[in-house]
Amino acid sequence: MARDEELKKQWDEVVTLLSNQFADGDILDLDAIIYIIGLQEKGDLKKIYSKDEKLNLMHIAICRLLEPFGYYAFDYFDEEGWPHYQVLEKLPPLKAGEQSVLMKEAVVQYFVEKEVI
Repeated sequence: MARDEELKKQWDEVVTLLSNQFADGDILDLDAIIYIIGLQEKGDLKKIYSKDEKLNLMHIAICRLLEPFGYYAFDYFDEEGWPHYQVLEKLPPLKAGEQSVLMKEAVVQYFVEKEVI
């Protein structure tokens, strides 16, 4: 199976799994999945987050997702338990479609690593 076909198959598996678990089967988009990963990485699932905190959760997720690609490295947890990352390498300029493919690949890799798929 070609790499693109395998990625699509695994992406669809992640979307189906998370959509059924968190959205009663309504299809989640990439941003919603990134948010869920941010919640997982923060670890405080019962807290109600402000709008700014929700954006921070997405930032955490993006850093965590791109860490295996060498763009970020975990640095420390602050006193409130928020993870912080340092930039190792700036992302290259990517078109919107390229960004989407990179993030989908990173999400799939994350869930493979977590042995969810």
